[in-house]
Amino acid sequence: MLILTTPTIEGKRIVKYLGLVSGEAILGANIFKDFFAGIRDIVGGRSAAYENELRKAKEIAIEEMKAEAKGMGGNAVVGVDLDYETISIGQAGGMLMVSASGTAVVYKDE
Repeated sequence: MLILTTPTIEGKRIVKYLGLVSGEAILGANIFKDFFAGIRDIVGGRSAAYENELRKAKEIAIEEMKAEAKGMGGNAVVGVDLDYETISIGQAGGMLMVSASGTAVVYKDE
């Protein structure tokens, strides 16, 4: 299945727009991981632990969106937007949320 941020598919013709599809993933950011990220995992301002969690969440959100599009009969999703958020939960830490949304379509070769 094609997943595109563009509204069109170059060299293809969109024959049917099926509607909005989305996927969400919320993953816990372990308090110990947070602590150690601040001490040893930050290199040049980057945290590998957080980057890995965000990557996992993005993959889950996209897979959910693809499954919804497939269930509607689509073979592509266009206009995809990815949003990243953190959700604080008091002193216990937080959660990482990624949402993916787009338009499920049916395309054919021109």
